[in-house]
Amino acid sequence: MKTEAGSYDFLRPEGAFSRGSVTLDVTNTLRQAIVTMALPPGTMLDKTAICTQLGVSRFPVSEALARLAEEGLVDIAPQRGSAVSLVRIADVREYMLIRKGLESEALRVLIGNHDAEVIQALHANMAAQREAASRDDAGAFHQIDVDFHDIIFRSMRFTKVKSIIDRARANLDRARRLIITPRRLNHTIAEHQAILDGILAADSGRAIAAIRAHIDAVMIELFAFARDHPALFADGAEFAADTADFPFG
Repeated sequence: MKTEAGSYDFLRPEGAFSRGSVTLDVTNTLRQAIVTMALPPGTMLDKTAICTQLGVSRFPVSEALARLAEEGLVDIAPQRGSAVSLVRIADVREYMLIRKGLESEALRVLIGNHDAEVIQALHANMAAQREAASRDDAGAFHQIDVDFHDIIFRSMRFTKVKSIIDRARANLDRARRLIITPRRLNHTIAEHQAILDGILAADSGRAIAAIRAHIDAVMIELFAFARDHPALFADGAEFAADTADFPFG
């Protein structure tokens, strides 16, 4: 499915970039638009219009699109132009497997080695999740959800692990936004609370089981969504029904 490029008014206004970091700023701006679905999967990208809206030359936009192509967010076809890539269920499943292993290990490191500040941050985050859900503010909830997992990851103090997660996150976040509903928000809160309860009980087995169940639940909903909306996924028609090896265990 390809969607024609339209207005780019939602992008950062002209003159808003920092001198010396234009390419990085353009990359971050376009990535944010793709991840938040302001630029939906399959959207054709008008490079000239993007340059005009952002007030930059073609080079930083071309470089930004190349970087986003490396992240799997943009497809570049010679002589045909660029488009926002369709979400690949196969990739998301692999990224979720990576997160499952890394987050399980992060909890093992965290439990028994955390301080009061970490617990306070997790409690505050849970309160913020409930507040955002009460307003049905999916955008705010999504960022708070990301922050919940970041609090756990920060306990590892491993920068390379964090960079792996950040690189995988863009496609994961894009896929997860497709299934954000009031029902999913409430389920996520309950699943996060189960993780926190395991941490508070200093029970790593309980916390790890909870985080693995949380990741599995998200993937099961995503598979169901892909079956109903295959056009949004590069491999939706053939892959969404192939779930025989899921959950991962």
